[in-house]
Amino acid sequence: MTNAALARAAKTFKVLLKEYRVRAGLTQEELAEGSGVSVRAISDMERGIAKSPQRRTIEALAAPLSLSDDELTGLQKAARQGRAPAPESHGAHLIGILPADVDDLTGRESDLDALRALSADPVAGRRRSGRVAILSGPPGTGKTTLAVRVAHNLVEEFPDGRLFLKLRGMSAEPANPADVLHLILRSLGLEAVRIPADQEDRVSLCRSLLQDRATLIVLDDAADEAQVRPLLVGGPRCLTLITGRQMLVGLEGASRLALDVFGEGDAVALLSTIVGADRVERERREALELVELCGRLPLALRIAGNRLASRPTWPLSRLVDQLRDRGRRLTTLTAGDLDVRSVFELSYRQLSPNAAVVFRRLSLVPAADFSAGAARTLIEAADEEDAAVYLEELTDASLLQTSQENGRYQFHDLLRVFATERLAREETPDVVEAAENRLACWLVSTATAAGRYFHPSDGVSPLPVATPSFGDHCGAGRWLEVELRNWHAAVKSVAARGDHRTVLDLAESMHWYSEIGGTASTWYDVFELAVNAAIALGSDRDEAVHRNYLSWVQASLCDQADEAVRMAELAWDAAEKAGDRREQGWARVYLTSARGRETSPELFDEAVRLFAEADYPLGVHVARTMRASHRYREGRYAEAAEEFDACVRYFAPDHGGPRTPVDDTNYAYVLLRSARNLAALDSADRALTQCETALGLFRRHGAAMGQARALQETGRFLWRQGDHANARRRLSVAEELYERIGLTQARIDTLGERAALSEEMGDPASARADRERAWGLRDRLGRSDAERPTYGSGS
Repeated sequence: MTNAALARAAKTFKVLLKEYRVRAGLTQEELAEGSGVSVRAISDMERGIAKSPQRRTIEALAAPLSLSDDELTGLQKAARQGRAPAPESHGAHLIGILPADVDDLTGRESDLDALRALSADPVAGRRRSGRVAILSGPPGTGKTTLAVRVAHNLVEEFPDGRLFLKLRGMSAEPANPADVLHLILRSLGLEAVRIPADQEDRVSLCRSLLQDRATLIVLDDAADEAQVRPLLVGGPRCLTLITGRQMLVGLEGASRLALDVFGEGDAVALLSTIVGADRVERERREALELVELCGRLPLALRIAGNRLASRPTWPLSRLVDQLRDRGRRLTTLTAGDLDVRSVFELSYRQLSPNAAVVFRRLSLVPAADFSAGAARTLIEAADEEDAAVYLEELTDASLLQTSQENGRYQFHDLLRVFATERLAREETPDVVEAAENRLACWLVSTATAAGRYFHPSDGVSPLPVATPSFGDHCGAGRWLEVELRNWHAAVKSVAARGDHRTVLDLAESMHWYSEIGGTASTWYDVFELAVNAAIALGSDRDEAVHRNYLSWVQASLCDQADEAVRMAELAWDAAEKAGDRREQGWARVYLTSARGRETSPELFDEAVRLFAEADYPLGVHVARTMRASHRYREGRYAEAAEEFDACVRYFAPDHGGPRTPVDDTNYAYVLLRSARNLAALDSADRALTQCETALGLFRRHGAAMGQARALQETGRFLWRQGDHANARRRLSVAEELYERIGLTQARIDTLGERAALSEEMGDPASARADRERAWGLRDRLGRSDAERPTYGSGS
């Protein structure tokens, strides 16, 4: 061998490659263009990150580098030496020795127990092949850390060795299965010259050697099923742990462990182990906010903890202030070579182009979760099935998570921030604005279509129309519920753009549904936006419609009686300007509702007359129901009963045609009001029966507000009958529902009733607790005892 050849043989692959490139006068980019090997791969090889490139990669470099046959052979030999194992020191631990265990692993106790149980499972141990567990999860959840801890803990169970093999699934050139099998065989004591060249022969040989051994194999950072499948060579006494961001759904017979972010307690515990428990306890509130800003992601928490540990004089609030800025959050979450953004980028670079577009644009969705319909709209796909393919790709890559709601998906908080960054960097403002507008228009138009499924079958309201998202009232109601935050934000966006007619269409479609779903704040926003839109268009009729709706919200949901009276009076004025008798009638109805006991009886008669003149029987009977309730409050029970009976007959199912959910809920509300009057007439059993019927109808259609009122009313009836336990249960569920939909005054009344009932049951502690809660809520409303209304006592 010549001196030059000897000198070359002593050099590493990375040194030789750079020398040959410089000799050829090529930049890395020019070499990449000439060879077809990526710039990143060439950079990794020259920096020693990729120490053992494949033969075909080296051969592709030969021509642009003008290598001689000897030089090519030498470069290939240097690459093989990069793959060669270190000298044997501990038998089976020859190659792939375990990384060091961390001292502060926190929050994975249940996962550790599950993996220990798998290792000890005697049934799994009798299988012909070894046990396999896949640890998947979003970037930064600590999959490798957990696998290493398990491997260290199970040393006694696997006396024949523990192998740790990096598969480099997220790198530009993942490990070749044949090369990994070579490493396994060398670790098992086989000399290199005895290792077969064919991959299948290597698989067979590995299985033969591991058939009777108790060996633990960690396959870290797997790329996909094709890479992993040949490496499942363990015998019955072996355990193989696979970590990866891909879920590897194609692997059969494996146990699966999906790692998620920490719970709040575990997140704070990890922060405490890094920065000190005393420091965290001194700023407990800031610590809780910090772990939420880190998305409770283990990697982000470790980075934040390391930054604070290296700056012992910093208060936690200083880092919290930096993390609050979403635009700087990922930059802040950097400590030395730990970097959240770069970890996310590794997964992002693996995506198909279309999936990457979906990932970026999903950051435009206002709420935490979303459907395939939103994805389809953002990328203008042909249908939801096409969009679902990309959502599944993102989920398999652990860049999205499936939501608790079936068929929906969600981001981890920090991944949403990363997606927002990529969107701003990779797409033009015009493209982003167009996608955002498409999404808002789809959400609003679909919500409008859904709302129409909840109009009464009165021959006046528009008929509902099926959409790709739903085809009946059940699907429409479910869509409105799960998409509430999204369509609520979208209608605000549409209003801000000045698309007034679209806002009015949505608000009008929602009037009847607003008694079934949503929250007080939702409907206040929707109908206030609609009033503003009507004024902007100069439409007196639309202004009357939506001032009427807003008056109902103020009186029934927001405890704003004075504002509701004023709003109904303005609706009355607008309806008279428009010459719309139906809206004039509704203005009278809402004015009577807002004034409560102080209303004028003549308003009911006016409303009935106006609705009759407008040939609107539904309105006539709503007004008659209100008039009957007024007579009940005045103690005119017989007259009220006559009016209620006529209204019950009108709203009752007659089996003569299709009914909508609103037909049933209108009937239920009439039954509920009538029941109070029946109780006053000493027809308690009939009253309770009507309440139970009403409750069943409200439950059938998911009408939370109706359910709460029916539960409260039945609770009162049961109390009077001496069934105290069931009465308290009914009142408790009613209070929970009132809290969910934001009816604070109704909660106060229900808590007061439950407190009185608890005292009667000999439970003063519960009574005191309920009264204290009621006082706190009353303070929140800014009311004194003298101002307290009597909600629910027959209104």
